[in-house]
Amino acid sequence: MKKIIYFILSGLLTCCSIAGSGQVIQNRRIDLSGNWSFGIDSLDTGVKDKWFNNKLPETIHLPGSMTTNGKGDDITLHTPWTGGVWNAQWYKDSSYAKYRQPDNIKVSFWLQPVKHYVGAAWYQKEVVIPREWSGQHIELFLERCHWETTLWIDGKEAGMQNALSAPHLYELDNLLKPGKHVFSIRIDNRIKDIDPGADAHSVSDNTQTNWNGIIGEMTLNARPAVYLSSVQLFPDVDKKLVVVKVKIKSLNTNTGLLKLALSAEGNKGNVNLPTLHKTVTAGKDSTIVSFTYPMGTRPLLWDEFNPNLYHMKVTLVGKKGTDSQNVTFGMRKFIAKGRQFTINNRPIFLRGTLECAIFPKTGFPPVDKAAWARIFRISRSYGLNHMRFHSWCPPEAAFEAADEAGFYLSIECSAWATVGDGKPIDKFIYAESNRIVNAFGNHPSFCMMPYGNEPGGDHHLEFLTGFVKYWKQKDPRRLYTTASGWPIIPENDYNSTPDPRIQAWGAGVKSIINAEPPSTNYDWSSIINKWPQPTVSHEIGQWCVYPNFKEIKKYDGVLKPKNFEIFYDRLKEHDLTSLADSFLIASGKLQVLCYKADIEAALRTKGFGGFQLLDLHDFPGQGTALVGVLDPFWDDKGYVTAKEYSRFCNATVPLARMTKLIYQNNEKLEAAVEIAHYGSTPLKHITPTWQLQDGKGKILYKGQLKTTDIPIGNGFKLGQISQSLTAINRPAKLSLQINAGGHINSWDIFVYPSHNPEAGKNIYVTQQLDEKALAILNSGGKVLLTIKKGAIKDAKGGSVAVGFSSIFWNTSWTNNQPPHTLGILCNPKHPALAEFPTDYYSNWEWQDAMSHSNAIRLDSLSSDIKPIVRIIDDWFTARPLGLIFECKAGNGSLMVSGIDLLTNQEKRPEAKQLLYSLEAYMNTPAFKPAIPVKTEKLAAIFK
Repeated sequence: MKKIIYFILSGLLTCCSIAGSGQVIQNRRIDLSGNWSFGIDSLDTGVKDKWFNNKLPETIHLPGSMTTNGKGDDITLHTPWTGGVWNAQWYKDSSYAKYRQPDNIKVSFWLQPVKHYVGAAWYQKEVVIPREWSGQHIELFLERCHWETTLWIDGKEAGMQNALSAPHLYELDNLLKPGKHVFSIRIDNRIKDIDPGADAHSVSDNTQTNWNGIIGEMTLNARPAVYLSSVQLFPDVDKKLVVVKVKIKSLNTNTGLLKLALSAEGNKGNVNLPTLHKTVTAGKDSTIVSFTYPMGTRPLLWDEFNPNLYHMKVTLVGKKGTDSQNVTFGMRKFIAKGRQFTINNRPIFLRGTLECAIFPKTGFPPVDKAAWARIFRISRSYGLNHMRFHSWCPPEAAFEAADEAGFYLSIECSAWATVGDGKPIDKFIYAESNRIVNAFGNHPSFCMMPYGNEPGGDHHLEFLTGFVKYWKQKDPRRLYTTASGWPIIPENDYNSTPDPRIQAWGAGVKSIINAEPPSTNYDWSSIINKWPQPTVSHEIGQWCVYPNFKEIKKYDGVLKPKNFEIFYDRLKEHDLTSLADSFLIASGKLQVLCYKADIEAALRTKGFGGFQLLDLHDFPGQGTALVGVLDPFWDDKGYVTAKEYSRFCNATVPLARMTKLIYQNNEKLEAAVEIAHYGSTPLKHITPTWQLQDGKGKILYKGQLKTTDIPIGNGFKLGQISQSLTAINRPAKLSLQINAGGHINSWDIFVYPSHNPEAGKNIYVTQQLDEKALAILNSGGKVLLTIKKGAIKDAKGGSVAVGFSSIFWNTSWTNNQPPHTLGILCNPKHPALAEFPTDYYSNWEWQDAMSHSNAIRLDSLSSDIKPIVRIIDDWFTARPLGLIFECKAGNGSLMVSGIDLLTNQEKRPEAKQLLYSLEAYMNTPAFKPAIPVKTEKLAAIFK
């Protein structure tokens, strides 16, 4: 719905009156919310049996859905879900058998509704039309339906509509006389001939659910016989004017002269512009007239920093009444200029996240502005300025809130589909995109529109090229691209591609973050420089975190986290529930590190268009993708604050290019300092400073760089840091902090001695449990077993794909793509790690270890082992995995490292230092393993 306030200037009605059936008539509007008669048409016989002529047997409350009213079917093994399960493990694997029982159905791949229904359902209400409405234009307005509606009035069919993203609007001029009428609405939520894709977030059980019902405003509206059908506003910032296109409709052939009055007012109440008066004529049906409205010498512009809004009041006066609309708009110019976006001729960088229709309380999106204002407020606090609506379009309230927050929105036409093959979806996409633009096109926040997500089809390229050309010619108020993800074509205003990110689909442990030594000196210039348009990186991140089981109690609406209950059972089976919170926080710290690396790579890329995270908050569908630092309710999980996150994700972010993050103390720290600055104005006379501090906050070194002015953009070099580390004679975790005009960012680096004293005089270090190792153990000696990668049997942990990063999306949906792990958990104060500074979670010093390691199933050795360093397993399996542990073996003492600490050690300072730390511990009285493990069991873990 366009945010329009209708004014009917007529004395025919009092301001408010009460009609029959409990309906309320106000300002020529009948509110249809409340109780409706209802019937479930599961056999699809309602049309044939003429249900529209009979009283329906049940009652339902609208706005709402069948599910919010407790109607539908219970969840069973055969529930006809709308959404691709992808991995059929839940239906086949014996480990899920108990969750397939009729009294214990729990699905693992998305949140589970309390009721489910796919098919036709009927809604019926008696409405009384006032006598004063005679001769008026009457509209039935249903803000959001899901999804196909067919309307009967008094048993006569009045039409069908199938919009997923825009209101269903029925014009009922010739069907309603004063008096009582019965409205019967059949709603069908099946995917039939029009297939937007079962995983499209407009229809999928993955996210908002495939609900059946009506939400938002439900009204009958009376308008004069000559009325304003549409007002579309086209701001021109450079010329300081607005082109106003007015569509007038008439029920009569003889309208006579009509008077139009146009006046704009600023939302701050202090900007009033002169009224423009025009005289027009209109024929029967539709007439479109255009006017140029001057916005004064200094119109207030709209952007993320100053979201100034105007309200254009358009009044139409005719012989039989007056009609008026009040339309919200903003003076903004959002365009592509070379490889960058600009807003009002100033470069911008899109820092975005996805909104995937995730609303666990109701199973459908909110239609109140306050709910959306909260979402944008939280997103802004994490440094974002952009939101992509993945394969759906939000209700009016979201646009209103985004307008006021200064958020740039990318809206998609309800599809994640196979297109271009001549099927009904092709026409639907054109129709749906027109409905979306007609309803929401005046909002300044509506800046971008792809067809939808990741298209398929043999002819999708040709189809989407036509789509982009069509919209570029028709409406210049926003930018267009084929789709989110692909394809890239010359006609695109901008490109959306997954290429510029640190983990691609299928990359596994061969990605930058998993296979390359830690650094901050890479960017995506070589990728984006292939194209002349701006590039937005598609769905960067997708980094998982362990489930937050305390979140379960928050699901007090129609969707229940039965998936979390399954995962908690997995922990119980392995007696690991006491570690649930630790797994969450430790994996969360790793998740944040991964997102920081992704976002900073984007910010380092000169002239980049921006990124779209997947996601700032969790995606509870598609196998359960716990990819957010916030939960599905937009609440934080306790391991990173908005203030901390926004240090590396914001309009202004200092950056440091370092070829390495792991040093020896005979080296220099070298860092090329630069900045990405997309603030409202350039920064003047800034003197950047830097400092290197230890874990206790003590500043070891500091300095300042040359004073400079910083323009708007990125890739601006601030100077070079070159600092000798020779004075650091103990292994240390340090923090490099850069401050540029109060904008602070920091990076952890690790420094180890280039030479350590000999530590392992009485220790046998081996990569195999060979005869010598067994003999030493049997004689009471000490053995350090550091295992070559790939040496462990699959059943003993060898099948676990260990990586440094956290899991990408989730192993269920990605067909078990590696890595299968979520970092480490350890006690950083354990004496075995005294010479290897670490936190309890994975940081960059563990990247080398994880890329040279094996996971070892502790339950194959002893359930009593408490590892020094534990690997956090995938929540689908929740196995007890050790990385470093100690035990009694024979008569001796054994330290087991699942990490190969010997191979190419001269190029691996982390491995060298960790080996030294373990050996030093083993040469102290503290090394007295108490848990016995038979050497036969130890030998049995090897291939």
